[in-house]
Amino acid sequence: MAKPKSDPNYKIIAENRRARYDFAIEDDLECGIILQGSEVKSLRANGANIAESYASVEDGELFLINGYIPPYEQAKTWGHEERRKRKLLVSRKELARLWSDTKRKGYTLVPLVLYFNDKGLAKLKIGIAKGKKTQDKRATEAKRDWQRAKQRLLKDHG
Repeated sequence: MAKPKSDPNYKIIAENRRARYDFAIEDDLECGIILQGSEVKSLRANGANIAESYASVEDGELFLINGYIPPYEQAKTWGHEERRKRKLLVSRKELARLWSDTKRKGYTLVPLVLYFNDKGLAKLKIGIAKGKKTQDKRATEAKRDWQRAKQRLLKDHG
């Protein structure tokens, strides 16, 4: 994700780097996320993890399941649950498409990046993906290694 140069508000909080290794990502979608105050404070202080999480369409709503946001120390009494289900905000049209992709076509909704956008709002980028088999992962790794070697050769001889 390209970072705008002059934006002080834009900040990547958590990235699921393993998602592109484990899944073939067909499409991605930016969605809002409903957070409590202590969760926003905790995200601004960093430390969130979306590596083991996934998104799911349940009862006509989209949720982030198993996303970890650490407790905010200053909010002892009014803190938040670290791994609660968090509602994601998408349009009805997008929600219908996501439901169709997951239930009918067998896709998985994988969180890719959790970030604050240029307006300072927390956003989550979700990938619509199919799981890779072991041989697909090996092929991707071999292709990446070849690209790296090719760049190295071009740099040395160019």
